[in-house]
Amino acid sequence: MATILISTTHSSFSCCSTRKFAATINVPKIQATKIQKPTPPNRSLVAKLDYQNNYTSATTTTNVKEDPYYTCSIKSSAPNSMEIVKLHLIMEIVSDRLEMHKNIGIQRDNWNHLLMTSVNMITLSAATLVGIVANGSSGAPLVAMKVSSTILYIAATGFLLVMNKIQPSQLAEEQRNAARLFKQLHGELRTRLYLGNPSENDVNEAMEKVLALDKAYPLPLLGSMLEKFPQTVEPAVWWPLMKQRYRRTEEGSKGNNGWDSRLENGMKEIMKVLKKDMGEYFRLSRIVLNLNKILAVSGPVLTGLAAFGSACLGSVNAPWPVMLGVIGGALATVVNTLEHGGQVGMVFELYRAALGFFKLMEESIEHNVIEQDPDKRENGELFEIKVALQLGRSVSELRQFAAVVSSSDDENASEEFASKLF
Repeated sequence: MATILISTTHSSFSCCSTRKFAATINVPKIQATKIQKPTPPNRSLVAKLDYQNNYTSATTTTNVKEDPYYTCSIKSSAPNSMEIVKLHLIMEIVSDRLEMHKNIGIQRDNWNHLLMTSVNMITLSAATLVGIVANGSSGAPLVAMKVSSTILYIAATGFLLVMNKIQPSQLAEEQRNAARLFKQLHGELRTRLYLGNPSENDVNEAMEKVLALDKAYPLPLLGSMLEKFPQTVEPAVWWPLMKQRYRRTEEGSKGNNGWDSRLENGMKEIMKVLKKDMGEYFRLSRIVLNLNKILAVSGPVLTGLAAFGSACLGSVNAPWPVMLGVIGGALATVVNTLEHGGQVGMVFELYRAALGFFKLMEESIEHNVIEQDPDKRENGELFEIKVALQLGRSVSELRQFAAVVSSSDDENASEEFASKLF
C-alpha cells in the first residue's frame, strides 16, 4: 500500500491557511508471466485457407477462376483441364510463329528493296565506266576502268542470279500470308477456349493446322523453300485434310441444324461458280509466272553480255563492245526494276493464295453438303453467313446470286463471279 501526501494552499483577502490531506491508493501487484513465442501456422493449412478464399471470391464474381491446389488435387470435377492446358500451350506456339513470320517477312521485304537498289547502282556504275572508256581514255586509266566495269557487271550478274532464284518479294508475301493465317488460327483457338469444354479432337485439330501451316509456308530458305518457278500452277494449301470434326452444338437437339433444301441447293450452285473464279485465277497465275520466268532469265543474260563487252574494250576495233557494255547495262537495270521493283513474284504468290482460298471454300462446302447427318455439319445459318462474308456479299445477295445461277442452265452464263473480294 502506498501513501501520498498532497499539500494545497488556500488564500483569501483576510488570511492564509495551509491544509494537508492524506490519500491512500491501492495499486494491484503485477505478476510477471512467461511470454511464449507464437508458432507459425502449418503451410498446408495456409494453402487450404488461401484456396477457400480464392474459391469463394471466384465463385461469387466470375465463376471461372480455378485454383491450382484445387485442379491438382480434385481432377474429377475438371475433366477437361488437361485439354485446356494443351490448347493454351498451342496458342503460345501459334503466337510465337506469328511473331517469327512477321519479323522474317519484314527482313525479306528489306532484302528486296536493298538488293534491287544495290544491283541497279552497280549496273549503272559499270555502264558509266564503259562510256568513259569509250570517250578516248588510254593507258592505265583504260585498263583500270575496263577491269572495274567488268568486275561490277560480273558482281551484278551473280546478285541477279541469287535474287531471281529466291524471289525476295515472293518470300515476303509468303510470310505475310503465314502471319495472317496464324493470327486467324490464334483467334479460332481463343474462341474455342471461350466456348468451353474442349475435347481431345479439338487439340488434335489445332496441332494439325499448325503443322499444315508450317509445311505450306516454311521459314528456312535452304532445303524446304517453295519452288518459285513451278512447271504447273498449284493453289496454296495451308489446311489439313478435312475430316468429320463437327459435332452437335446442343445435346438432344432436334431439327436439321439450320440446313434445308434451299440452303443445300444454293451451296451446290455456289460451289459450281467457284470453279469459274478458280479458272480465271489459274489463267492470271500462268501469265504472271511466264512473265516472271522471262524477266528472271533476261536480267542475268543482259549483265553477262555487258560484262563480255566491257572486257573486250580496247582490244577490238569495233563499236559492239561499247554497245554491249552501255546498252546491256541500261536494259538490265530496266528489267531488274520491272521484276523486283514491280514485285512480280509477289503478284504470283497473291494469285496462288487466292486459288487456295477458293479451293478451301470449295472443299468446305462440299464437305458439309455430302454429309448425310445434319448434326455432323456446321450450323447451317452460321455457315451461310460465313460463306457470304468470305465472298464479299450479304446473306440476301448470296441467296439471290444462287437463285440466278440455279435458274440458268450454265453457271458460266452469268458474267458475275462468285467472289467480290478478289
